[in-house]
Amino acid sequence: MRRLNYVSGHVTGIKKMVEADRYCVDILKQSYAVRKALEKMEALILEGHLRSCVVEGIRADNESQVIDELMELYRQSNK
Repeated sequence: MRRLNYVSGHVTGIKKMVEADRYCVDILKQSYAVRKALEKMEALILEGHLRSCVVEGIRADNESQVIDELMELYRQSNK
């Protein structure tokens, strides 16, 4: 939740910067910070999924479903 609150606060700040017609480079720097925070959050969520749900799926003999799900995530991440 901490990371989501960080992202939410930064997005609100970016919106205010745009409304105030702030310098584009400053807005972009904030946007990059949000993107990096989202990437870190995604990595943590993926790690948790791999360590729990994927392991459980393999143990339950659902390898094909687990692989299909991971492949779909991979495809979506590369769009």
